[in-house]
Amino acid sequence: MKEKILSLMLEIASENDVKLDSEIKSETVLLESGLDSLGFAILIARLEEELGYDPFTMMDEPVYPQTFGQLVEIYERFAS
Repeated sequence: MKEKILSLMLEIASENDVKLDSEIKSETVLLESGLDSLGFAILIARLEEELGYDPFTMMDEPVYPQTFGQLVEIYERFAS
């Protein structure tokens, strides 16, 4: 899952002429990674298309992940 999300982040950054942080790690703060809020909206939409689910709509109380590791964990937790 980690590789899928990172791959899509790189793809979106390239399409939008944005440079991502040199090394995205679990503790990387998402809004400091290089993608802006629009970039993350695109990422979430593409993940839903590719994975077939949106974990944020499946949560009892949706939360916005702060770090890359939290984002990966959310997608792994709700994977079928």
